[in-house]
Amino acid sequence: MKHSWENAKFDFRGIPTHCSNCGSKNIRYTSNAEIYNGKQYGNGYCYLCDDCKASVGVHDTKSKIPLGRFATKEMKLLKMKCHAKFDPLWKKYNFKRKDCYGWLASKLGLMMRETHFGWLDIEYLNKSLEILENIDFKDVWEYVKNKESDK
Repeated sequence: MKHSWENAKFDFRGIPTHCSNCGSKNIRYTSNAEIYNGKQYGNGYCYLCDDCKASVGVHDTKSKIPLGRFATKEMKLLKMKCHAKFDPLWKKYNFKRKDCYGWLASKLGLMMRETHFGWLDIEYLNKSLEILENIDFKDVWEYVKNKESDK
């Protein structure tokens, strides 16, 4: 079954033509050493907005598909905070990663395929962090259990 993206709030599957943060078209594909004081991380490349300085890494240098939306320093800090609360769900407590994203999507009112911290705007990053700071493991377990019974 092919899923439709027409109702998605967030969709960053294509090559960017403008900054998703400020709307500027003054963006370029460059070495991420430019934003990390001369050091390259990951595959070494990103898109950078010359107006607001937001950036986004890429999956690989061949496709140049972005990992998500352009993010400011504030958004990058929020993403790290979200991951610090979210990742233990599947790394430490043995929930499946996919189930954790499904649970979070249900709490945010988003589709699971668009629920990735790299895709969320500042509003949804803050909502995610609030949810994760007040996490109820029973709630996650109920989501997983109900998902399993739907099969």
